[in-house]
Amino acid sequence: MLRCFRPLHAGLPLLLEVYTHKPQNLALFLSSPKKKIISSRALLSSSAAMTVTETSSASPVPVPVAKKVSHEMEMFGDVRVDNYYWLRDDSRSNPEVLAYLQQENAYTEYIMSGTRPLQDQIYAEIRGRINEDDITAPIRRGPYYYYKRTLEGKEYSQHCRRLAPNDGTPVSVYDTMPTGPDAPPEHIILDENIKAQEHKYYSIGAFKVSPNNKLIAYAEDTKGDEIYTIYVIDAESGAPVRKTLQGITQYIEWASDEALVYITMDEILRPDKVWMHKLGTDQLSDSCLYHEKDDMFSLVLEASESKKFLFVSSQSKITRFVYYLDISKPESGLTILTPRVVGIDTSVSHRGNHFFILRRSDECFNSELLACPVDNPSATTVLLPHRPSVKIQDIQLFSDHLAVYEREKDLLKITTYHLPTVGERLERLQGGRTVDFVDPIYYLYPMESQFSSSILRFYYSSLRTPLSVYDYDMDTGISVLKKIETVLGGFDASNYVTERQWATASDGTQIPISIVYRKNSVKLDGSDPLLLYGYGSYEICTDPYFKASRLSLLDRGFVYVIAHVRGGGDMGRLWYENGKLLKKKNTFTDFIACAEHLIEKKYCTKEKLCIDGRSAGGLLIGTVLNMRPDLFKAAIAGVPFVDVVTTMLDPTIPLTTSEWEEWGDPRKEEFYFYMKSYSPVDNVKAQNYPAILVTAGLNDPRVMYSEPAKYVAKLRDTKTDSNLLLFKCELGAGHFSKSGRFEKLQEDAFIYAFFMKALDMVPAAGAAHNRL
Repeated sequence: MLRCFRPLHAGLPLLLEVYTHKPQNLALFLSSPKKKIISSRALLSSSAAMTVTETSSASPVPVPVAKKVSHEMEMFGDVRVDNYYWLRDDSRSNPEVLAYLQQENAYTEYIMSGTRPLQDQIYAEIRGRINEDDITAPIRRGPYYYYKRTLEGKEYSQHCRRLAPNDGTPVSVYDTMPTGPDAPPEHIILDENIKAQEHKYYSIGAFKVSPNNKLIAYAEDTKGDEIYTIYVIDAESGAPVRKTLQGITQYIEWASDEALVYITMDEILRPDKVWMHKLGTDQLSDSCLYHEKDDMFSLVLEASESKKFLFVSSQSKITRFVYYLDISKPESGLTILTPRVVGIDTSVSHRGNHFFILRRSDECFNSELLACPVDNPSATTVLLPHRPSVKIQDIQLFSDHLAVYEREKDLLKITTYHLPTVGERLERLQGGRTVDFVDPIYYLYPMESQFSSSILRFYYSSLRTPLSVYDYDMDTGISVLKKIETVLGGFDASNYVTERQWATASDGTQIPISIVYRKNSVKLDGSDPLLLYGYGSYEICTDPYFKASRLSLLDRGFVYVIAHVRGGGDMGRLWYENGKLLKKKNTFTDFIACAEHLIEKKYCTKEKLCIDGRSAGGLLIGTVLNMRPDLFKAAIAGVPFVDVVTTMLDPTIPLTTSEWEEWGDPRKEEFYFYMKSYSPVDNVKAQNYPAILVTAGLNDPRVMYSEPAKYVAKLRDTKTDSNLLLFKCELGAGHFSKSGRFEKLQEDAFIYAFFMKALDMVPAAGAAHNRL
């Protein structure tokens, strides 16, 4: 659902794996009578992966220059020449390709070596703000509190639990996990630091506690390719209980204390099958509950808040229908709940004798909330009607309450309702209570809450407010802060200013912009450096959230800005619809309009304007660099989706078939030429570009490493300037780069140093940075 970053078919967190190269599959997308490969010939006789050009006679590390091998592709009478198609290797093991990537990394390391003292300084600042020995806000599940702990100097988390008091006291807004010498002892269920010792990459995609709290099922990824191995362990001893399940997505749920339901993928890594696994049996004997054969659809699995049902959703970008599994009688298998109707999108929750259905259609584009009896799904009642100006983004059900997350004018709000007693008639909801927030712009995200409680738990943050966990009493309207991210080093939120501006797009649409900067260090006269971030795809909302490492920019006088461009979901469903398919160019022109607005309002000048985007946001960066390279000083395109036409013509790779409803199907002439007109690789031209850093992950299943590699190679061959062009490919990671928390801080320091190098802000050797 989110291809955050070219999100995976199934949403977050997403999953995939290195796929096997099958040359014969190439014929599948070449079968159209209007499409054929004309020729593939080497322009260079050398078999080496690259030729080499020195930056200067004194440079010990030359600029990598990829060899050219002409690969011509024809569609609708149009011929595209891709000289770097040879860089694609589905096995990720081609020696020539790896040699090229390694030389690019060596060149980047050399060019950035002069910023090493600055990187070290920024890294020390960022790490110095972290309370390294900390725990998350505990979550109550039955007789235990569950939480994660981080330890000083350790990259990864420990998964822990502690017994809750057994005095019959109901869970309340003031419920706090006991600590101290008299509290029950902490038990470490799983230590990721131990598990990660033998791996360069380590990530837990799911951590599921069995209903009786005796077993844990967790999903492990050791490559960054988002294909998981499922382990089942004893919660007390940590000992393996059953055999592992191989080649799984991160979608797993307990169907009982002795059974798991999970999802696997097909050869193009599309989540397509749901399975029931009984503990103690071989995976080969698992029963398939459902197989989705339409390659436009992918499967998602989730448990109801009541824990009485599992929901299996099959979804494309515009259609979603739902099956349910009654956990009290899993032998009955899946039952259809909402029918498959093109253009109708439904998601389901459960409480008492009713299903609650969030339903979107062309007429109800911002969704309506319905309820229906469990034993009669067709008898629906409208609880919250569709409103053109308010998008129902999510709901959270409780035994006596309903929390509704609604988006209006780019702000997310929470409205809670008291529900009638189970068994009473459900009618249209009225008189909801809205939660109050202080910041003018902010970020909200629902958390797991106790279904039987009146307490709603959620994350809250803003550009100047560290991530906070609140418990909100839906009966009294009282909010209690349970946890706030500790920011060391003298951080004071009052030193920072957050603002909302609106830029006017080329068609007159008002585009929201979120801004943060430090008081007394920003002049707002055009002389300040500014970093503008954008995404704008998949209906993803780029809400303004706090990031402690960003303080190292703000404290150096940077203004940080988010452009909430069309293609995202920031202003409701139509905001998304007006930035996709044949309206995709609105995403790019909106971003340019935001940049021009910031310059006009003297937040910066062209000479001080830096831009940043990842994955689908990297597409945004690549496109606007082709359109307006004069407007920016420096840019980072992280794991960018830049070879749009070639990728979307290939149904044999992940994220193609299911995304024709997002980008368009270039096998159709109208979409082919429209997509070609903005695809970054296809539009690189002989002109001056700003300083550019491009990143990739060798094991990335969402944006294949060859896309950014080809983009950089073509830029090197074509652009007319001598500005920085760097390419950094993580050879042991995927879409989200390295997995360790301190490794990620080092990446932040590297990125910030790149911007400062491009802006000529790197201190001379031995110079000190005065913290403002």
